[in-house]
Amino acid sequence: MTYPFHPLAGRSLEVLYSKRRGGGRVFVCDAGDGGSVTLPVEWTDRGPAADEARLSPESLTELLVVVNALFKGCADRGEGA
Repeated sequence: MTYPFHPLAGRSLEVLYSKRRGGGRVFVCDAGDGGSVTLPVEWTDRGPAADEARLSPESLTELLVVVNALFKGCADRGEGA
C-alpha cells in the first residue's frame, strides 16, 4: 500500500482478486481478522508512480486567493466568525 494517507500505508497486503470498477481497476485485499479492503490500483506499488508534489506552489497560491475571497464574502454578509 503506497497511498500515504491511508491507515494501511506501508503494509504489504495479500491481493485476493482484482476487478474493474468505474472504468478503473481495484484490488480486493486481505485486511486481516477476516476482513477485506478494496484499493484502487493507483494506491499500490502496482500502479503508476505517485507524483512527489500533488500541488504546485502556484496552485496553492491560487487556492489561497479563492479561500480568502470566500471568507471575505462571508464576513461582508455577517456569516463569518
